[in-house]
Amino acid sequence: MTLRLAAAVACGVCLAGVAQAAEITLTAHHFVSPKASTQTHLLLPWKKKIEAQSKGRIEIKIFPSMSLGGKPPELYRQVRDGTVDIIWTLIGYTPGVFPRAEVFELPTVHPGGALATTLAIQDVFPLIAPDFKDLKPLLVHVHAGNAIHLREKRVTSVADLKGLKLRTPSRTGAWLIEAWGAEPVGMPIPALPQALSKGGVDGALIPFEIIPPFKLQQLTKYSVLGADGTRFGASVFLFAMNKARFESMPADLRAIIDANSGANLAAEIGRNWDSIEEPGRKAQIKSGGEIIGLSPEAKAGFDAPAAKVVDRWIDEAKKRGIDGAALVKAARAAVAKRAGAK
Repeated sequence: MTLRLAAAVACGVCLAGVAQAAEITLTAHHFVSPKASTQTHLLLPWKKKIEAQSKGRIEIKIFPSMSLGGKPPELYRQVRDGTVDIIWTLIGYTPGVFPRAEVFELPTVHPGGALATTLAIQDVFPLIAPDFKDLKPLLVHVHAGNAIHLREKRVTSVADLKGLKLRTPSRTGAWLIEAWGAEPVGMPIPALPQALSKGGVDGALIPFEIIPPFKLQQLTKYSVLGADGTRFGASVFLFAMNKARFESMPADLRAIIDANSGANLAAEIGRNWDSIEEPGRKAQIKSGGEIIGLSPEAKAGFDAPAAKVVDRWIDEAKKRGIDGAALVKAARAAVAKRAGAK
């Protein structure tokens, strides 16, 4: 190869590299590990789709485990203020910021099943949209629902919970635990294994999907579900982008983001979150743990206090000028309509 030819080839490679370089690099920040379902079932597949459909014009860099700094409750503020471009978090980490979306956390509103409730959220999204005026919401979704996981005590009735300390994912979860006669303890999921191992809590309201990545089958002996696998409320998750960052992007790239957001993403994520429950169930059983399914009568004992939690939420919403009763009615109807979705 002559020197002239070699120089031409080198220049071509250089120009190709420039042509393929991303126009926009987005940072995505979340609080769970790179092995958690959030990264493997949501963020990585989403990143690959966006990068492929943009033909490399968008690059997304994912930072798990709060590796860009801060604590999990700070993620909302980080994306709102533009410290990061994209976040995934729990709305329960910032009480009062998302007063309408909280309706899908409530016991008896979410009976169980990530797909049905995540689709329902999209169906009634205009009713909760004011909560997200400062953000570009990419998806608001739920997990399959909370079960009660316990270190030592076998629970078959609501009376068995009296005096126990239970980790809560949200303020509405705390209200529920209090209504059961137990003591709520708020903490992010990454702090839960240590709290269980040291006896700081007796159990937790979490879905089964959390068990494998945090090895909670080694720290709990019992898991409690309602009749027919029903759950005790849910956590609502927020996948969102900085609004100004989104609006500054070219229209064709914004269209790619929109094509992979909201209702266009909900079914896929709902199915994924339902599917990742089974490994947690299996891990609990394999470790020698027991999964307790309450009788309808026993579940009714849990639901009676839960109804008071819903009433409390409606009353508080009213004080903020929000028609909580209408939101509960709409949310229940949307979830019921989507029940059995596949």
